[in-house]
Amino acid sequence: MSAKAISEQTGKELLYKHICTTAAVQNRFRYANVTAETDWERLVQDHPWLLTERLVVKPDQLIKRRGKLGLVGVNLDLKGVKDWLKTHLMKETMVRTDTQTTLLDADTVKSQLLTHTPADKKEMLTSFLVGLFNLYEDLYFTYLEINPLVVTKDGVYVLDMAAKIDATADYLCKAKWGDMEFPPPFGREAYPEEAYIADLDAKSGASLKLTILNPRGRIWTMVAGGGASVVYSDTICDLGGVNELANYGEYSGAPSEQQTYDYAKTILSLMTREKHPDGKVLIIGGSIANFTNVAATFKGIVRAIKDYQNPLKEHEVTIFVRRGGPNYQEGLRVMGEIGKTTGIPIHVFGTETHMTAIVGMALGHRPIATEPCVAAHTANFLLNTSGGTITPASSRSASFSEVKTVAENSSAQKTCAGLPPAKSTTLFSNHTKAIVWGMQTRAVQGMLDFDYVCSRQEPSVAAMVYPFTGDHKQKFYWGHKEILLPVYKNMADAMKKHPEVDVLISFASLRSAYDSTIETMQHPQIRTIAIIAEGIPEALTRKIIRMAEEKGVTIIGPATVGGIKPGCFKIGNTGGMLDNILASKLYRPGSVAYVSRSGGMSNELNNIISRTTDGVYEGVAIGGDRYPGSVFMDHVLRYQDTPGVKMIVVLGEIGGNEEYKICKGIKESRITKPVVCWCIGTCATLFSSEVQFGHAGACANQASETAVAKNKALEEAGAFVPKSFDELGDVIKSVYDNLVAKGVIVPAKEVPPPTVPMDYSWARELGLIRKPASFMTSICDERGQELIYAGMPITEVFKSEIGLGGTLGLLWFQRRLPRYACQFIEMCLMVTADHGPAVSGAHNTIVCARAGKDLISSLTSGLLTIGDRFGGALDAAAKQFSKAFDSGMLPMEFVNKMKKDGKLIMGIGHRVKSINNPDMRVQILKDFVKQHFPATQLLDYALEVEKITTSKKPNLILNVDGFIGVAFVDLLRNCGGFTRDEADEFVEIGALNGIFVLGRSMGFIGHYLDQKRLKQGLYRHPWDDISYVLPEHMTM
Repeated sequence: MSAKAISEQTGKELLYKHICTTAAVQNRFRYANVTAETDWERLVQDHPWLLTERLVVKPDQLIKRRGKLGLVGVNLDLKGVKDWLKTHLMKETMVRTDTQTTLLDADTVKSQLLTHTPADKKEMLTSFLVGLFNLYEDLYFTYLEINPLVVTKDGVYVLDMAAKIDATADYLCKAKWGDMEFPPPFGREAYPEEAYIADLDAKSGASLKLTILNPRGRIWTMVAGGGASVVYSDTICDLGGVNELANYGEYSGAPSEQQTYDYAKTILSLMTREKHPDGKVLIIGGSIANFTNVAATFKGIVRAIKDYQNPLKEHEVTIFVRRGGPNYQEGLRVMGEIGKTTGIPIHVFGTETHMTAIVGMALGHRPIATEPCVAAHTANFLLNTSGGTITPASSRSASFSEVKTVAENSSAQKTCAGLPPAKSTTLFSNHTKAIVWGMQTRAVQGMLDFDYVCSRQEPSVAAMVYPFTGDHKQKFYWGHKEILLPVYKNMADAMKKHPEVDVLISFASLRSAYDSTIETMQHPQIRTIAIIAEGIPEALTRKIIRMAEEKGVTIIGPATVGGIKPGCFKIGNTGGMLDNILASKLYRPGSVAYVSRSGGMSNELNNIISRTTDGVYEGVAIGGDRYPGSVFMDHVLRYQDTPGVKMIVVLGEIGGNEEYKICKGIKESRITKPVVCWCIGTCATLFSSEVQFGHAGACANQASETAVAKNKALEEAGAFVPKSFDELGDVIKSVYDNLVAKGVIVPAKEVPPPTVPMDYSWARELGLIRKPASFMTSICDERGQELIYAGMPITEVFKSEIGLGGTLGLLWFQRRLPRYACQFIEMCLMVTADHGPAVSGAHNTIVCARAGKDLISSLTSGLLTIGDRFGGALDAAAKQFSKAFDSGMLPMEFVNKMKKDGKLIMGIGHRVKSINNPDMRVQILKDFVKQHFPATQLLDYALEVEKITTSKKPNLILNVDGFIGVAFVDLLRNCGGFTRDEADEFVEIGALNGIFVLGRSMGFIGHYLDQKRLKQGLYRHPWDDISYVLPEHMTM
């Protein structure tokens, strides 16, 4: 939603703070907010002027005509305000909600708007109005009404204000707006769940909407798609469910599994708070998705159903599911399975069932289909199941990245001097070439696959533009073969090297879509631009539209999935994946052309039209914004002038008045072909408060903009209008059959399309293939919504406060270790962190750092010195002491054997420390281990060995490496988390040396940073510290 109402308080604050005018704005107001819970004594303390000023009191709840409704108290003292509030606060009030918008042209203020204004006030008022209009534009207001506005010789007084701002301009106006709050429409409470979903929506690239209409209602919806959500609400109301409809909402734009889970659990939480005597129904519906992986989004819903299975059964909830789109069969299967395993009645339907048929089933108006006809699996369309192999035409080459010297089949037209270029009747042909703005490889591959099944000779995508990389080539598939498409950093280079291109498909973000579109229109070869982005500020969209009109460019969008011309060309993700393209027969032209606002509903129209007629000739989704780049009439007139189109289908919606132009065209015989039309949003007139539907433009500002009024006008004009969306397919079929009977349409013979190989990734998604994995891992999984360490979600890692030692336990040992074990690991890392600059590892690190090497190189040079002689004694000590202890060898026998074999006892001995000068690191660890470890057999054994070795030489102590090695063996063997074999295996594979490596890396990094901070130069070892010993014959 773009245009959002703000409170009068917020509107006036913006005006007083940001208006630039020479007129004196006198009443820069002070205000105090009052609710039923207000502490009046505290309020007076905070606002002492309440006791001395004459006051105005009125509700600031988006109510219009407050004066006429008796909702304004004026010229009161504080006692008068309290008395007024006693009769008005928390009382019901009937309010009309229609509005009217007036546009202000600052250039004509004096000559047209102020012709009857007294001369002494004209200059002041002109300055104020010009400043107000500039404020309106700069702060992206979409509606601003000041009534009354009082002008005296002293200045201008703003008494009352109603305003809306374009919420999508937040990224442009955040600094001036501040933290903006949008109050709910009058007559409807603000629920924390709505705010929660709004926050999710703001943080997501997907669309998540929720409006709670009746929290005690028995009919709840969870619908995918802005247009589809309106259709489901319409159907529920048509079938008498308006008083039981609990919510309106939608999720679309490929939300992640976690986002879908959060959305679903919010709905399930709301609907399981109060029981209903008749039980409750949950309608999980949607049109046929264009690009959303249905199975992936359903995973989130399934998780939520599992979490709420007991409350759902307790509240006798029945769930009805209908969905289509990429991988929908798997999604429906999972939904059906969760119903069986939980015992919750879940009825599942796919594209073979009319989109809103489940509403009639849920409300008891039609029987529940027990065995729905199962649509063919995705793979059945994509894999060649025939006996032979369909070979692509030999004229198709392996690469189309070469630039052609002559533009072919460009739709650019020559124009007369001084006149804007005429827009083309035919936007797309089977020779159309496009440039795609944005690194949308999946959409481009979908376009190429569509081209291939349509038997185009060349791909429709000539190149891509992506400003964030240099020029390069991107690999795609053309049927069975790999091809390269060029990617350009600069749009001008792409246009220059591909003069045959006349279409640009923009996947630019809402922040960059305006600039990239303006840049595109500087190139006359572009005749059509599709803008996919949703959320472009309306003021910027209107500038795009104005420039497009001047240049004769057709704009499709913004906020659209695009359009499709079967057999010729498709925009981006339009029409979904190949299974839907083939199921809806979009690989060859039919006789029916349609135009819709909704992208998801356009795909549903593809399905309906393919099942009731000979198919689609062309279809366009103009987008759901209030100001689409092209309107219904633009495309209806194109279809009227296209011989191949025999009938036209229009899916309009609440808001705007474009459908009345179709009425006029039919009445004036400008449109003579049969028009089947239905406007969605008929439920809006039945709601007690204003509801903003999923599309920004789906909001009626006056009675004529309601869907009911437009459907009535269309029927009176001569269009074929069904009684509801449920009957749309029947009416389309009736009109089509009539045209066939008259001979206007002669259905063509079906020709099978070429077979397109399935992508490996999609085949794996569908479970059709398997292959051995190149790697196996059992410690970490980053694929889901939350990082998992050895089965423990990262949020739980922090909640449990297991620290670095516990994290290491999960990643190294796949165990949740006891608290004392985690502390011991952390102590080991601390005591091994550093041992001064003289040791070999630190020395190497310092030398590398002073040679100008980077941190990674310097750290690596230090780590490479770790081995048996430096730092690597942990593993060796653990192995030697364990072997001796496990074999039953006495400490003296062990010492004697090592001496006899000529081997050093690893972990024994220190260069500096001795029995008389003990290593405090060892003492600290020893005290902790003796206090917390359940058993220390190996440590005790090592300490006995130490007594023997130090009796021979005082520095042959159990050093830090040896202590950690033997203590760790005691930990692994006795903490209760490992078998004896598992404990021995971790020692054998080198886990203990990892403690030293990890700890000492901290010290090495410290030495690196220290040398850089001290700005030490290149190190050269002094001559006098080197003994030069050369052969005698060389010295002579």
